[in-house]
Amino acid sequence: MKMRLLTNLLQDKLAVLSLAVIGLILAAGAMAPVFAPHDPNAVNMDLRYAGASWHYLLGNDHLGRCILSRLIYGIRPSVLGVLAALFVSVALGAFLGLVAGYFKGKTDAVIMRVCDIMLSFPGYVMTLAIVGILGVGLGNILLAFMLLKWAWFARIIRASVLQAAEADYIKFARITGVPSITILLRHVVPVVSADIAVVASSSFGSMILQLSGFSFLGLGVQAPNAEWGMMLNEARDVMFSRPELMLAPGLAIVLTVSAVNFMSDALQTALDPTLSKTNRKFREQASLPVKLRGKEVA
Repeated sequence: MKMRLLTNLLQDKLAVLSLAVIGLILAAGAMAPVFAPHDPNAVNMDLRYAGASWHYLLGNDHLGRCILSRLIYGIRPSVLGVLAALFVSVALGAFLGLVAGYFKGKTDAVIMRVCDIMLSFPGYVMTLAIVGILGVGLGNILLAFMLLKWAWFARIIRASVLQAAEADYIKFARITGVPSITILLRHVVPVVSADIAVVASSSFGSMILQLSGFSFLGLGVQAPNAEWGMMLNEARDVMFSRPELMLAPGLAIVLTVSAVNFMSDALQTALDPTLSKTNRKFREQASLPVKLRGKEVA
């Protein structure tokens, strides 16, 4: 299964490119002191709004700070911080989804009612409420993500577990007295792990956008720490006279989210190759004249 998945991914050039971009971004964020040419918080008013040069490849901001260095250090909260929050949310949601879908009954009813309560409120509104109670800052934004996202993951994973639990070999394992924990770890988890990967990857990009949006509004990362959304906020006063100050963090967000979304689509197609055939057939039909669609073309 793993080899087939890897083979299908490697056959998709866009998936390979997206994976390379994501890997490069994660490596740059993890080793920011190595890749960043300058201290991201070093103020030098003599270089205020200085243009690009060999020493400062992307120029300097309103405080003379190196934009490239701040862009690289901004990967840590914008991508690595979101990735950590996503991991916790998926782990909690997957655990509760597995328990609810496998054991069913009262356990399933209680967990799903809690999920219904959590999902009944709009995500942005609840995040703003949590930030309003706990205060602004990166930690509180990530905590809000973890408190809100797990319910969505739990409900989706529960649906996959319910379907997998009806397989004959799992029913046979139950009848023969195999412990439930063994059945979950050896038989159920490998089956639903593909759905977990797709759900997690599809949520990654949206969480990056949400964090950048909150930081742009002044609710996320606070100065002088570097973050892409906050860099956009700092540059909006000169967005017409110095648009390049907004261009760098804006392109970073677009590139990262696009790579994550392309990788998510490729992962979903690799796990279910029929999706690729369906999409290809749809594109072929869309390219035909209206009167020829639905008819066999020689």
